[in-house]
Amino acid sequence: MSGCRFATLGERVGDMRGQMTMELMATIPVAIVIAVIAVNALVFFGDCASFDRVARNAIRVYATSPSYGVQAGQSQASIASAVQAEMDGEFTSVEVGYEGMGGGLTRYTVTLDYTPNLFGMGMRDSVLGVRLPHLKHSTSLVVDAYKAGIFFE
Repeated sequence: MSGCRFATLGERVGDMRGQMTMELMATIPVAIVIAVIAVNALVFFGDCASFDRVARNAIRVYATSPSYGVQAGQSQASIASAVQAEMDGEFTSVEVGYEGMGGGLTRYTVTLDYTPNLFGMGMRDSVLGVRLPHLKHSTSLVVDAYKAGIFFE
């Protein structure tokens, strides 16, 4: 039994020096990625809430009672510029599409494209090797251009 020896408390603590630092260094990148994803998701959800209201109001204003001779394509451009001006974000873009549904009805679809960013600073498509895709949200409204104030959700 001359070969067995128990380590003293000082020796055990000495072997573990730096372990907490290494664990911290391993978890910091994961915490940063989770924080970036969470912040971008919350900003996107907030943008979606205001976007739905702004987009539908723009459709109601520019498409339900157009001036004489104004076609759906011209209303489409007016809707896009009104929504983009209200959203006023450097990380968002707006697209507007329309389709005739017959009987004077037209469906306008407005799409918000959100580019993820690093806490308000622009960035590439990834953070610490994790790819962050563009987020999209759409809303649509069917309007009757011949009967002002008539729209269907």
